[in-house]
Amino acid sequence: MKAIWNNQVIAESDETIVVERNHYFPAESVNKEFIKESGTRTTCPWKGEARYYTLTVDGQENKDAAWYYPQTKPLANNIRNYIAFWKGVEISE
Repeated sequence: MKAIWNNQVIAESDETIVVERNHYFPAESVNKEFIKESGTRTTCPWKGEARYYTLTVDGQENKDAAWYYPQTKPLANNIRNYIAFWKGVEISE
């Protein structure tokens, strides 16, 4: 699977985990050149606190377009530190 935004492959892996129709990519499959930690936090009742990344490609930003759970609740342990995308990021094979 690939996560593509602004014509750049942000992440690529054959080891994604699908939860609630979102592909979660292993952290090591994400190109760190394109992501920057954001201060945004949200809470999911069964997964825990999500933290966000802003994507930057060719000078364009996509604020909070990726998220991950550094500490998960027990039911979501399989996606701890995996990264998912939204806000126009295309997920394709």
